[in-house]
Amino acid sequence: MAYGERGRRPVVDLADRRALGRYRPAGPEVVEQARRLKEAALLDFGLTESAVASWLYAKCHHQLATTAVDTAAVVASGDGTCLLLYNPDFFVRLGLDGVKFVLFHEARHLLQRHLFADPELRADPVFETATEVSINHVALVRLRRDSLPLLDGHPTGVDPRVIHAAYRQDLLAQGLEPVGYDEFTATDMTVYGELKRMRHPPVAARRVCVRLTTEVPADQETVDEVSSSALLNALLAARRGHPGAERELLDLMGRTEDASERTARIWGRLGAAALRGETVRTRTVDWWQRWLADVLGSKLRDGERLVYPKKRGALLAALGQEPMLSRRGPVRDKVLVIAYDTSGSMPDRVIDWLTGLVGRIDGVEAHWLSFDAEVMPFEPGGRVLGGGGTDFRAVADYVEGRTEVNGRRCEARPDAVVMLTDGWAPPITPAEPDKWIWLITEGGNDWPETHSPPMDCHRVTTGSYRPPSAQDQDR
Repeated sequence: MAYGERGRRPVVDLADRRALGRYRPAGPEVVEQARRLKEAALLDFGLTESAVASWLYAKCHHQLATTAVDTAAVVASGDGTCLLLYNPDFFVRLGLDGVKFVLFHEARHLLQRHLFADPELRADPVFETATEVSINHVALVRLRRDSLPLLDGHPTGVDPRVIHAAYRQDLLAQGLEPVGYDEFTATDMTVYGELKRMRHPPVAARRVCVRLTTEVPADQETVDEVSSSALLNALLAARRGHPGAERELLDLMGRTEDASERTARIWGRLGAAALRGETVRTRTVDWWQRWLADVLGSKLRDGERLVYPKKRGALLAALGQEPMLSRRGPVRDKVLVIAYDTSGSMPDRVIDWLTGLVGRIDGVEAHWLSFDAEVMPFEPGGRVLGGGGTDFRAVADYVEGRTEVNGRRCEARPDAVVMLTDGWAPPITPAEPDKWIWLITEGGNDWPETHSPPMDCHRVTTGSYRPPSAQDQDR
């Protein structure tokens, strides 16, 4: 996915972060100014215009200024990561409002590919034009703009009003009745359907968007994972009272509801119908499970270590080339501590689900604790003791190595600590609060969310539970 006014094949592999880092001949002042514009635009997204774009770019853990692209691009590489690439000269020339428009445009392209994954549809050049029209129309509305950003006095993309004027002229020449602009842009598929009525449907000019002419990595699995995660976080924000997130998601649902059964399944799996006051009849949506899987996915992300491949290095040396280091595997197993409050009634199914979740995360070393006023390590499936009062400090003291249990200190240094509890105990501030995840049962006290500093926190449901079927998990 890349935005811009002209296209060329990339001079380096757009998924190679080291090569991209080297390929940035812009001056340091320009690079720093472009970085500030990018950061200001992303901050504005989080505060005002687009909760979805804010979450999506939060998933782009690598944001690189490079002249390997003419404008900007979001790269979804085969290793499951997303990169935001931006040309610093281009961003500086655009200014803050233009940068916001370009980044919003790129975010919507990722969502389009996620929601409209049919290869035949995406291969239709008329659909490409419809995508540009739809995205830019939404960008103009949400960013409260009267026109597209200008670069050297020229618009930087497809103007939806110009396309509608050409569409209207074409249909009138055929003796057909065109629809008005509002109806034309009502949904993404409405734009596509109306353009297909034209005798000569427009095809986006090659100079309009670099992604139409440049091989930008965008594997579907990574796009699906990142987009679903961003939508989920925006949905959680909407359900917690963020009005901007709710409006944006309702608009996005409305624009895609007539697309396909696959799109309907995506919204159904997220439970987004709840924003409309509807229920999902086909499946149980457990918000906390999806939220926890997403949070763990970010906290337990594999690290990288560099190794020297001897055989390949010898071959390169024989050919007169410089030897290279290669990335290989995770640095170590990620350590996860799950602490289970046994002071009250806790649902067995939650522990069962957590056990299964950890079993599906590769490279995770899990440590299980039960606790009331004391800490009692246990193995999944073994006997769990408890029944006394609750003391979160007991867990923190043990996990952080200050106390012993059965004559032994906790030797693990966790990357994340999951606390399953009703929350009714004096608050604590762990040494590393960003590593703590609190699952609060129904009727519990979710104080960690408003604590200073706030910690990851979500309510778990304790009603009936049905594991997702293969059909539910189908992308």
